[in-house]
Amino acid sequence: MASVAHAVDLMRLFGDPTRVRLAALLAADELTVAEITRITELPQSRVSTHLGKLREAGVLRDRRQGASTFYSMNDGAMPAEARKLWTVVADTVDEPVLRADKDRCDALVRARVRGKSWPDSVAGQMERHYSPGRTWEATARGFLGLLHLGDVLDAGSGDGALAELLAPRARSVTCLDRSDRVLAAARERLSRLPNVAYALGDVQALPFPDAHFDQVLLFHVLVYADDPRRALAEAARVCKPGGDVVVTTVAAHEERDVTAAYGHLHAGLSPRKLGGWLSAAGLSVNLCEITSREKKPPHFEVVTAFAHKETS
Repeated sequence: MASVAHAVDLMRLFGDPTRVRLAALLAADELTVAEITRITELPQSRVSTHLGKLREAGVLRDRRQGASTFYSMNDGAMPAEARKLWTVVADTVDEPVLRADKDRCDALVRARVRGKSWPDSVAGQMERHYSPGRTWEATARGFLGLLHLGDVLDAGSGDGALAELLAPRARSVTCLDRSDRVLAAARERLSRLPNVAYALGDVQALPFPDAHFDQVLLFHVLVYADDPRRALAEAARVCKPGGDVVVTTVAAHEERDVTAAYGHLHAGLSPRKLGGWLSAAGLSVNLCEITSREKKPPHFEVVTAFAHKETS
């Protein structure tokens, strides 16, 4: 929780119209000071001053390329308090000057692209731009070729969409879900895969012996558990020494009205709480942090955790 003084500083940061204009521009494109000056028609000294304040607050990041410095929104490492406030501002502010800035920016970026190859034009921010066939799904499927999995438990498997991807790279995959109807859909989806098994059960009381699986996956299931901590303890129990537990879950949020429609029992987990529970279950946590943020309001974030069961 931010102090009163810090909260006031943040409100002052986004209380300046020029800084809001700059942040709105850089949320969409990476630009140099000269380009920002051309788009906004503001003096360069004024632009540089406000860019410096936004960068010091962690809202923006910069990178050098030759003699130029490019600025963009600090999507991956913006402080949480600043992100929350910017989200509110970005979602509520709409006026002609911002739309005019965007139109001029789009024209400038199109002209920039025409003068360069596509990779050159997006160097340093490729993850923010589309190109034909270059999607996250295609990338994920490519990475699957690097996997060599053992006996995998997909706890809270749903209708088997994840198991369908993993089974060709695993010795076996067990789909566990508490819904007969969902498991029936999984059986239909995965009928061609001979190394997939199915189990009706609850992630909080897994119907398997100790040390049974090489990898245990809990993908977006903890929000449906009455006792998420118990589910993590069960995942650790059935994981073999030397095995791994992987968790993804919605990060802690204040949008209960939205997630209740999807049956969520909890408003997500913070990395600190999730990491603490994994450690308490006897696992070594290799990573536990926010790894993605949705672009559309209310901008849900996702926590990913990798934990290892030591052989001791």
